[in-house]
Amino acid sequence: MNRLDRIFAAERPALVAYLCAGDPSPAASAPLFQALVDGGADVIEIGVPFSDPGADGPAIQMASERALAAGTTLDHALDIARSIQGDVGKVLFGYLNPFLAYGYERLADRCADAGIDGLLCVDCPPEEEPELRDALRARGVHPILLVAPTTPDDRIAGIAHAAGGFVYYVSMTGVTGAAFAGGDALLQRVRRVRELADLPVAVGFGIASPEDAALVGAAADGVVVGSALVRLVADQGAEAGPALQAFTRGLRGALG
Repeated sequence: MNRLDRIFAAERPALVAYLCAGDPSPAASAPLFQALVDGGADVIEIGVPFSDPGADGPAIQMASERALAAGTTLDHALDIARSIQGDVGKVLFGYLNPFLAYGYERLADRCADAGIDGLLCVDCPPEEEPELRDALRARGVHPILLVAPTTPDDRIAGIAHAAGGFVYYVSMTGVTGAAFAGGDALLQRVRRVRELADLPVAVGFGIASPEDAALVGAAADGVVVGSALVRLVADQGAEAGPALQAFTRGLRGALG
């Protein structure tokens, strides 16, 4: 069984934690990802730095810029994924251009070799690049797809059918790191997506505190936290490990 299947089968909501690979440098980045595992994250998202991350807000944009300035490549991101120790799910998170340039078959091979359980390509809807999803599935790697607040009900089931592992529900229109718009309307929408999808649903964008995580975890199968963790790396650089571990531990505690 793919680790994502086992993790999302648990009774408690999964904590999905994101960092940008190579921030502040490829060598310094790997221990920071390990700090997320040591803090209790169930799934680690390894962000591939990209020069035009259109879905991401300033925190992750600047992290990508720092990583690229330090010479980080897709190969570095895969090496970091391989280095992560522990029984934790691993998701490669990025944009289509680097994946297309790398080659889908080669990428799928390297993902399997690095212990990647899922790949999320932010700017690739289910109608596009079926070759990428086919290559991933052939190696036991789940293609993870996005659902937005504006996605019609009749499209959600189709997206879930093309996806694997879990569906990533974007909690708001806009970019990552914006002010969290929680409340009853969000929880009702998450419950509706769960009814329509035949996969677990993880919610991300804007979740920045244990309180936010607990709110979302009341309705979702998983909670994704990214920008709040990336900001700790921006502030503390290579020394951010203890802060990342402590913050992750607080999020995990809020989810039970």
